Amino acid sequence: MLQIPTNDKIVYEVILYNRVVRALVKDNLSHELYDDYWADVQAYDVMAVDELEARQLISLRYPPDQGFVVEQVKILAN
Repeated sequence: MLQIPTNDKIVYEVILYNRVVRALVKDNLSHELYDDYWADVQAYDVMAVDELEARQLISLRYPPDQGFVVEQVKILAN
């Protein structure tokens, strides 16, 4: 995380993977854009005022229409 925590925001850990990459890797293939590691869950820290904002922010960076699936969002610190 490259942001300094502020009083009005909470640090969330977002766990996600890419369902398209996962399916391709299962068939011993690779995605043309995303590395094979996206078949496994990845964790990213997001600063947001609430869980809904954390989900919105991660969706901007990792869009669901490109196969990204948020598996879990949990509070790390506030």
